[in-house]
Formats: sequence, structure tokens, C-alpha cells
Amino acid sequence: MKIYNTMSKQKEEFVPIEEGKIRMYVCGPTVYNLIHIGNARPMIVFDTFRRFMEYKGYKVCYVSNYTDVDDKIIKTAMDEGTDCSSITERYISEVEKDMSDLNIMEATAHPKATEEIQGMVNLIDVLVKKGFAYPVDGTVYYDTTAFPSYGKLSHKNMEDLRSGLRELKVSGEEEKKSPTDFVLWKPKKMGEPYWNSPWSEGRPGWHTECCVMAPKYCGGALDIHAGGEDLVFPHHENEIAQYEAAHGEQFARYWMHNAFINIDNKKMSKSLGNFFTVRDVTSQFDPMVLRFYMLSAHYRSPLNFSKDLMEAAKTSLGRILTAIWRLQDLIPRLEEKAFSKEEEENVKTAEGYEAIFSEKMEDDLNTADAITQIFELVRLANATVEEHSSKAYGEALLQKLETLMAVLGIRTEKKEEELGAKVEALIQQRQDARKNKDFAKADQIRDELLAMGIQLKDTRNGVEWQKI
Repeated sequence: MKIYNTMSKQKEEFVPIEEGKIRMYVCGPTVYNLIHIGNARPMIVFDTFRRFMEYKGYKVCYVSNYTDVDDKIIKTAMDEGTDCSSITERYISEVEKDMSDLNIMEATAHPKATEEIQGMVNLIDVLVKKGFAYPVDGTVYYDTTAFPSYGKLSHKNMEDLRSGLRELKVSGEEEKKSPTDFVLWKPKKMGEPYWNSPWSEGRPGWHTECCVMAPKYCGGALDIHAGGEDLVFPHHENEIAQYEAAHGEQFARYWMHNAFINIDNKKMSKSLGNFFTVRDVTSQFDPMVLRFYMLSAHYRSPLNFSKDLMEAAKTSLGRILTAIWRLQDLIPRLEEKAFSKEEEENVKTAEGYEAIFSEKMEDDLNTADAITQIFELVRLANATVEEHSSKAYGEALLQKLETLMAVLGIRTEKKEEELGAKVEALIQQRQDARKNKDFAKADQIRDELLAMGIQLKDTRNGVEWQKI
């Protein structure tokens, strides 16, 4: 497996800290509103990475946090006349619903910042004692000049950055030793939630959260730290500075970052009126269409979002699902017999497509090219599985399609409404056959419904059906 490492700016062969195991941490959302499609991209991308690595046999410890104390949360609570916990509990529940709809696997752990405050206080205390941080009137700052490799992840020229920030002369930050120094602890303001610390009653800075929660729940330094590219600087840069100064070891071996989403070729923003939540999109499209769409481009490429492109994704995904559903319906009627010579050759061809799928995924999670191999399988299945095929052959192709779609995290089962429409159509066909005294066809349709797990019952109100 090769991964593009933001730290080295090149693809590197993945070598885990512990053989066969992966410690992976993905920055989660700040829970004060519904998540937008920009939030959803890293969720989908890195969930797919996890699924692929598990498909390859790795045991993955996958941790993603909730930031549940933040200026935006406090403002939302004040605007609504409620407390912060009411806001965060509500939106964590909403995030979980969206993640379930998008088929995001449950994380190994979902730590909340407010439940880890003491660990953050302990870390800040270590940094102060080691000379990497300094308190000023209840605020604690990280001294970026004390950490010589500060800027190594973002590859920024720190002297240029410091000069630029000096020109800005941010109000209230004159007490900092250097313009790039950042807050580790801030004193409370009136009406804000707070915790006790040696420096003041207050709360930790955002950048301190993950470098405490990640090692705690992953069991030490990380194999992979991931998130959106907007987190490279300052968030991830500041995490590295704190963790490595405190622990004297590398924080993460590999840093993975997904690119932004644009809307109709423009940056998504509330001010432009082109801001879409996941809920906005899934009210018009099946969540699996959104997931498929996001995986149709490489995760490090900017992704342009539009209704037309979503419609195209819906059509493409529909081709795959139709092929899978056709096999699911056809297989129960196929004959139990040995592979024919042609079927044996076709299974080898299918295995080749699966191998190429894996190769593409191993090349820095190239889902876009991997998906083309699924379409090759679809073409093969549509062209070669028919009424006279062996059951084993139909099952072999179906298993490969379902397996690769599961790696991408795309559900392939029919929805109840789709199943219902098909059942009703078959019942009508059976009724017509019985009227025409074509009892053989009526029996065949009944058997087809039974194979689908559908039982029919004649009642005074007509034919009723139920799943068995």
C-alpha cells in the first residue's frame, strides 16, 4: 500500500508500527450545526480507506472525535437561550444519523473533548514545565520558537509567516512572544463553560484536543492521522508541536488529507449561498449516490459538486445496482451444475478485475480507477450470466460485485419501496396469467417470489404478501 504523506509530499510505502494493525485518527466535526458535504468527504474517504485495509486483513483501530466545546457552540447556545450540552447532544445525534445514512462504519471510539479536559490540562502542564509553553494572566501560549521543526507539516516559511503576522498586529495578542504562538488554555468569559486548571478557570484551545485524545484511544503514537486539507495548518501543525514536544517521539507516521469540494466550480460558502448540508443533498438523492459520487474522484483532487454531476453519479451507480439485483433475482432459478469451460475462464477474468481493483486502491486509495473494474465486472455479468448458466457461476460473479461494493461502503440491498414495487408487479403478472389460464407461468412467478423470500396469501381483499 502506498500513501501520499503530506509530511514528505510524496507517496510512501505503508509500514505500520505494529504488524497487521493500524492506529488511525480522523478529526471529527465541531457539533453546532448539521454537517455539510465538505465535512462528509473525509468521513467517506477515510471510512473507505479503513474498509479497504480491513479487506486486506489489517485490524484497524479507527478513532474520530467530536469537538463539543468551541466558540461556535457557545454562540449557538447563547442565540438559542440554552446550554452548550443541549446543542452538542442534539447535533451529535444528527451527525450520527447522517453517518449512518452514508454507511460510515462505527468508529472504535468517538471521544468528546469535554470528557478529556483533565488530560489536556496535564499535557499543557508538561509543556509549561519543559519550556515549550508559558502562562500570561491565566492564558497559556505554546512557544513555537522553542520547537525548531515547527512548520514541517505545512512546509511554511515560519520567518515569513511571523513577519506577516507582526504586520497584522492582532488585538489582544500583544502578550505573545511570537506572532505564531497559539493558545493552549484560555480563561473563561461571562456565561461560558469552564474547567479548573493551575492557570485559570477556563477551557483548552482547539489544537490541544486531538493530540490528547488520539494517543489515548489509539494506544500511543499513530500510524495515520487524517482530515481535510484545511486542517494542515494550523491545526495539525499545532498538534505535532504539542505532542512531539511533550512525548519526544513522532506523532504520526503518515498524514493524509483530502481536498476541498467546490460548488459549480466556486468555493462553498454561506455568503455565496451555495452551502449544502448532507441533509440537503440526501433529501434529493439516495445517500449512496452521494457516497459513490465522492469516491468517483481521487480524494486528493478538488471535487466539483453540482446537481448534474449527482444525476450522472445516480445513473452510473444505478447500472451497477441493477446488475447486482438482476443476479440476486436470477441465481435462485439457476441450475446446480459444474462450471462450464467458458465459465471457468470468465471467473479467471473476474478475478483479474478484482486484482486490478486492489492494485488501484493500494495506489494511494485511487477509488476513481478502482471503480472502473467494478464496471468491467458488471459488463461481464450482464453479458454472460443467463437462464442456462450454472448457479455457482452466477454466485461467483455476484460475490465479487458485492465484496468490492462493500469495500467502497456502498449498500447493494434493495430498499423496501423498490422491493415492494417489484413484488406488486409480479403479483399482477401472476394474476393475469391465472386469468389467461396459464397456470404454469403463474406457478413460476409464485416460485420466483418464494425465492425472493415473499409469501403470497389469497384474501377477500385480494392477494396479500409478506416477507418470510
